[in-house]
Order: sequence, then structure tokens, then C-alpha cells
Amino acid sequence: MTTPTITVAGAGIVGLWQALTLARRGFSVRLIERSVEPFAQSASALAGAMLAPYCEAEAADPLVRELGLKSLALWPQSYPGVTVKGTLVVAGTRDRAELVRFARMTDGFEKLDAEELNALEPDLEGRFAAGLHYPAEAHMAPAEAMRFLLDAIRAAGVQVAFSSTWAGRSSAEETVIDCRGLAARGELTGLRGVRGERAIVRVRDVDLIRPVRLLHPRHPLYVVPWGGRRYMIGATVIESDDDGPATVRSALELLGSAYALHPAFGEAQILDLGAGVRPAFADNVPKIVVRGRTIHVNGLYRHGFLLAPVLAELVADYLATGAVDDRVFKMEAAT
Repeated sequence: MTTPTITVAGAGIVGLWQALTLARRGFSVRLIERSVEPFAQSASALAGAMLAPYCEAEAADPLVRELGLKSLALWPQSYPGVTVKGTLVVAGTRDRAELVRFARMTDGFEKLDAEELNALEPDLEGRFAAGLHYPAEAHMAPAEAMRFLLDAIRAAGVQVAFSSTWAGRSSAEETVIDCRGLAARGELTGLRGVRGERAIVRVRDVDLIRPVRLLHPRHPLYVVPWGGRRYMIGATVIESDDDGPATVRSALELLGSAYALHPAFGEAQILDLGAGVRPAFADNVPKIVVRGRTIHVNGLYRHGFLLAPVLAELVADYLATGAVDDRVFKMEAAT
């Protein structure tokens, strides 16, 4: 008897991991995506791609940390481009209270004095008196990671169709994993958009080897090295579903904060300045909503890269054995 094909709708980071995990578990999988070019309409392409469950615990629900730690172990098993150099958290002299607060809200860190910080990131020498290092955390360049996963999906035998819009289940036997993000808002009560803006720059005189978070009470910043002297500069979290271009205000805040981290960013070339809208529920915790044979995986907020692998494992477990984690799953009547 032929096993029915599972359709995964949406080829962002969530859909990619769903398709890959299901295929490796022995399911027949089809991945469809509305955009003509891979990732052209995906919010994942604008991500910082930090695997930072310890740092995210500063503001996120404890479940995000728990699931994120599981994903932190899953990523290197599938993608060799994961860089495990940890995360460095610093604050200016006037904002040292922010560093104390951040330490109180998180764990998994080493406290650094100025000498230890300088040894860890020599290009920041003399700029900060103390810091926190989260050595187990990791990062990657999102575009390269997504292309690798797409190639792995094809190699695993998944049928991939771009320029293909999902219009609903085609038969009573079809199982659909809906990973379309905000495009599924009409079917998911409470799903909202959270806008994020970021800059990608190339700078000759800065050589950071790990993500650096600069704390500030109003304008926190993170800088992620992507190789080739490229850095992603981000931080904005705006309650808006406007997916238009980045604003001047946000650009000034991002680039001004990067300059505060290291003055050499003042000479950086701006390669891209963009904005995207991420899907989130009220508690900023993802949900797996099961309605018969339609399963929605959504609401990952700014934790897409961090949580996509573990959510794929949870869905695969459910399909294979019926296992449900009540903290993540929401079982609803089929419509």
C-alpha cells in the first residue's frame, strides 16, 4: 500500500525543517512555496540566525529556553556551517545595571572582566569593563543555511515545488503541515505580526568571531558575524504588520548603536537595509495547532532558527506515535 504524501506548505526555515525531518523519518513529503525564487518572500531570510537559548531567556517564556536547548543540539547534526563560538554580552559604562539585570535573568554564562573580554574579542579591547560570555550558543549565516537545507531536502527525495500556492487540502486523506507564517493568519486566531529591521554591512577594520549583544535600556543591539567581514546588525521589535522598507529612525538607531560598539562601523559599507514581519501569538511562544489532518506550525516570533528543528521533531513524533506535548500542541476540531 502506498503511503500518502505529506504536503508541507511554506519553505521558510520552519517548512524546511519540517520537510527534512519528515523525509528522514521515512514519510513521503512534498514541499510547496508560493514564491518563484527560494526564500524571496520568507521572513527567515532576514533573520539574525542566532542559536541563543540562554540569552533569549532574558525576555522569553522558559519553554523557549527548554526547546531552544534541544534545537541547539539538533542543528549541527544536519548543517556543518553552524559556528559555535558563544555569545558575548556587553554594556556601556552608564548601562552597567543592564548587564547586572541580564545576568540575573539568564544562566549558562561566564562573567568576564576587561582583560578576559579583550582576550575573547581583541577588536573590542579597551571598550568595555566587563561582559558575559555564553559559550554554548551558536550562529550561522541564514541564506547559506537555508540553501543547504533545501539541497538536503531534495537529496532526501522530497518533491519541491516553487511558484505553488496552497489552496487547501486536496483530499480527505492528505496531511498538510502549514508553515506559511503570517499568510495563515486568517486561519489562526490571535496570530499577529511583529516587525523587525536589520542592516547588513561590510567593514574592513572590525573582526568579531561571535555575536555581540550591546545592552541599552532603549536601544539594545546585536551584531552577528557572517564571514567575509559581513555583519548583520539588528534589534528592532515593533508591534506592526507593516512589511515596508526600513525606516530612517530604525536605521539611525541600528547604525548609531553599532558605532557605539565600535567606531570602525562608521566606515562600514551598507550592503542591505531591510525589514520583515514575523508571526507571533500573544505569549510569543510557538504553537502546533492540529485540526484533523491539517497541522499548523506557527508563531515562532523571533525564534525561527532557534526553534524550527525541535518543532519538526515534535510534529514527526505526533505523526508517528500520536505523542503530544500539551505546552506546544493545541488540538482543535477539524473544519
